[in-house]
Amino acid sequence: MGTLTTLTRKDLEKLQAEHPEYRMELVDGSITIMSPSGYQSDEVVAEVVRVLGNWTRPRKLGRVTASSAGFELPNSDVRAPDISFVIAERMKISPLSFAQLAPDLMFEVQSPTDSLKALRKKIQGFLSQGTKVGILINPQKHRVEIYRQGVEVVVLGDGDVLSIPDLLPGFEVAVSDLWSPEF
Repeated sequence: MGTLTTLTRKDLEKLQAEHPEYRMELVDGSITIMSPSGYQSDEVVAEVVRVLGNWTRPRKLGRVTASSAGFELPNSDVRAPDISFVIAERMKISPLSFAQLAPDLMFEVQSPTDSLKALRKKIQGFLSQGTKVGILINPQKHRVEIYRQGVEVVVLGDGDVLSIPDLLPGFEVAVSDLWSPEF
């Protein structure tokens, strides 16, 4: 019977350096290779990053990143949300490697290969590590789920406006504006 080795951040960094073509996460001591997302879901990610960045950057509110930015969470997992936001006071300078904190806000955008159950579990994992708001976006159903620790999930659809007043007072985007355009 072999021994089970728990992998660490250093193992992840080594594997990532050897295989830069793969996105990886470290969860509960195991490394997971992340598959590419679908085109439509990544287009939604790009739109949210653009809208969020356009709102936060001129106001110097914090940092917005996409799915390649990793966070070393307090439990030692290294995870990468599809989109994240960290309040400026918590990260005055961008780290060269992984951010050693939980983002204040994180988003997951469901792609065709993602299970909603796994995405919800990932969001709950971030909330348990200090993230204030987790948002699940389902482009196929035009649905947005907003999670906060200990609070009932808020579900939005087309016709609703996404706002996050506890983190970004005044920020608003119509849910229908998040989806891929049709030309």
